[in-house]
Amino acid sequence: MATVEPFALLPGAMPTTQPSPASTPKYLQEDELSKERRDLISSLPTEKAWVVSYIHQYQGFWHPTRQLLGVLTCQQHFQAQDSDILLVTNPKSGTTWLKALVFALMNRSRYIDSPQQHPFLTTNPHELVPFLELKLYAENQVPDLANFTSPRLFSTHLPFVSLPTSVKDSACKLVYLCRNPKDTFVSLWHFTNKLRPKDKGTNSLEEAFDKFCRGVCLYGPFWDHVLGYWEASLENPERILFLKFEEMKEQPALHLKRLAEFLGCPFSPEEETKGMVDDILKLCSFEYLSNLDVNKNGKMPSGEEYKTFFRRGEVGDWINHLTKEMTERMDEITQDKFHGSGLKF
Repeated sequence: MATVEPFALLPGAMPTTQPSPASTPKYLQEDELSKERRDLISSLPTEKAWVVSYIHQYQGFWHPTRQLLGVLTCQQHFQAQDSDILLVTNPKSGTTWLKALVFALMNRSRYIDSPQQHPFLTTNPHELVPFLELKLYAENQVPDLANFTSPRLFSTHLPFVSLPTSVKDSACKLVYLCRNPKDTFVSLWHFTNKLRPKDKGTNSLEEAFDKFCRGVCLYGPFWDHVLGYWEASLENPERILFLKFEEMKEQPALHLKRLAEFLGCPFSPEEETKGMVDDILKLCSFEYLSNLDVNKNGKMPSGEEYKTFFRRGEVGDWINHLTKEMTERMDEITQDKFHGSGLKF
C-alpha cells in the first residue's frame, strides 16, 4: 500500500498514488491481458466502445476490457462487512456530489472547529470514497483494506445483478442515486469525449445517442441498471435507499437529512439550529468543489483530470442538445422500460 496520508483513518479514506502518465485512463486500456481473461472476453458479446476499441456484455451489462477485469476481481474477492456503506450510481448521475455529501455527513464532527483542515481542500471525493471495481480491485489487484475504519465507505457503478455475493448476503447499506436518462446521456457523451485519445476525435452526438438507446454504454443499459436497484429498494428499504438527482437538487436539505437518518447518523436539534445541514450542502456544492485548486488542476491516479467530473451539474441540460425526435425516442424507451414498475422521472 502507498504511504498513508493524515486523513487515512477517516471512513472511506484511501492512500493516494502518483497519477499515470497515460492519456487514456488505465482501466480503459486493453493491453497485457492474460490468456484466461482473453478467452473469457472473446466469448462475450462485443461492440465498438465509446472511448477505447471494444466494450463487452457481461451479466447483461457493458464494460470496457480492463474495467471488466476489475469487475471480475471485485466479485471474487471483496468481502463486505455489515457496517459497510456502498454508494451506487449509473455513470454521470451525480456520483461526485453523492460521494462528497456522504463523506462530509459521516465526518462532520471532525471539522466543526477546523474547516481549514477538511480533506476536500486537498483531495477529490473520488479518492476519499474509492470505486471498488475501478480503483480498489482494478487490474486484478486484491487490495489490503485494513486501513479503512468502520463504517467503511465505498462506491461502485456495478448493476445490482453484478454486486459481489458478500454484499447481497451482508447487512451493509446501499445508497443508490439515479438521474433522468436524457441528462445522464448528455453528461456521459461530454465525459467520454474528454477521455477519448485525441487521434480518435470525438463521438458524434447521433452515434452516441443510438448506442445509449440500445443500452451499449458504460454499465448500460441505463434502464436495466436503474430498475435493478429500484426493485431491490422496494424489497428491502431498510438496506437500500433510492434517490433521484432531480429531487435532491430541488430539496437538498430534506434529502441530506434523509441520508443521515438512513445511515444512522441523524442531525441533532443542536446541529440543525447551528446550520450544520446548510454548511454541508455549501461545502459539497458544485460551485465550491469545482473551484478548489485540487479539482481544477489535479489528476486521478488512473489519469483523468478531476475537472472532467465538474461540467455543469444542472437539471434539464438535455434540452440544449437533443432534437425533438431524440427526445421522443428516449421518452418512449423510458415509458416502455419502466411500465408497471411505479418508477417515474
